[in-house]
Amino acid sequence: MGVSAFFIPSFNLMGAGCLSQAIAEMRGHGFRRALIVTDAGLVKAGLAGRVAEMLGQADIEPVVFDGVHANPGCADVEAGLALLRDKRCDAVVSLGGGSPHDCAKAIALVAVNGGRIQDYEGVDKSAKPQLPLVAINTTAGTASEMTRFCIITDEARRIKMAIVDKHVTPILSVNDPETMAGMPPSLTAATGMDALTHAVEAYVSTAATPITDACALKAVELIAGFLRRAVHDGRDMEAREAMACAQFLAGMAFNNASLGYVHAMAHQLGGFYDLPHGVCNAVLLPHVQAFNAVEAGERLGDVARALGEADGDAQSAIRAITRLSADVGIPPGLRALDVREADIPTLADNALRDACGLTNPRRASHEELCAIFRAAM
Repeated sequence: MGVSAFFIPSFNLMGAGCLSQAIAEMRGHGFRRALIVTDAGLVKAGLAGRVAEMLGQADIEPVVFDGVHANPGCADVEAGLALLRDKRCDAVVSLGGGSPHDCAKAIALVAVNGGRIQDYEGVDKSAKPQLPLVAINTTAGTASEMTRFCIITDEARRIKMAIVDKHVTPILSVNDPETMAGMPPSLTAATGMDALTHAVEAYVSTAATPITDACALKAVELIAGFLRRAVHDGRDMEAREAMACAQFLAGMAFNNASLGYVHAMAHQLGGFYDLPHGVCNAVLLPHVQAFNAVEAGERLGDVARALGEADGDAQSAIRAITRLSADVGIPPGLRALDVREADIPTLADNALRDACGLTNPRRASHEELCAIFRAAM
């Protein structure tokens, strides 16, 4: 194994009730005014108000920005940035799942480095660390609360931009399963399958290391054991805590081993049709692994065993993934999401560009990506 880097926030809190400890930690940093980046749903549910109240009690003035959309775009970033500058915030708090976390990262990065978020598409394009960011997670899937990845939709080009930058890593991640109890079954399923995709893609990655392998396989094992339970009963706190750990482990894996064609393709579906990212990943995952099996059959056998399959080969892994996806209510194919076959060549072109820096075990041509998209229809 050659030289490798391992990125992770310097401080990470996990477990029921840890939100209070996170607020105390923020107070210790001496922040005066924090922009809470969230969505309207979490404001309506009262969670944003609860966090704002806790910040106020810690002598940190809260400023709430609830304009984050499901696939945050450049316009969301610009609106949040304008509010941050107007109120002169010196810290950012992201509250939610991947969408608020990614939007908050973009706001905090541009606040310090200037320009537009489009300027930072690619790898390590920024010169300076972003404003301090505390990421409070309310889903169990994206792991954006602890990664150096930031995905923002460029509305003009109808694509998702991947900003991979060490400077967008939060200073503190918070995974309190009590904040996840209200997730509806559909969101629990989508985010859980997103976490599974992270773990599988990291495990078959050409940049995998023994450290990322250990994280990825344990994540797969936990998801296999607890995702169905979490979807069935959102108040099952054992399942919620296990899924919080699973998605964090999967984040540790892909934050350092990177991802593959599932994400490159899912990003295009999200940017083109504004579809939910976790659902797109879940639909594509078995089809991309069928393509990868030629080069990564042995590793997919390890995945199969982590999923509880006795056979331990690539085909049993693919069957187990498909079965889990169906059990938690994921649509059977892209056609059910209103994806149009006529758009597949464009989607494949964009996915190839997005995949340039990714670490898929087998390289695909435009025609092969088109075939995978069609198989997933």
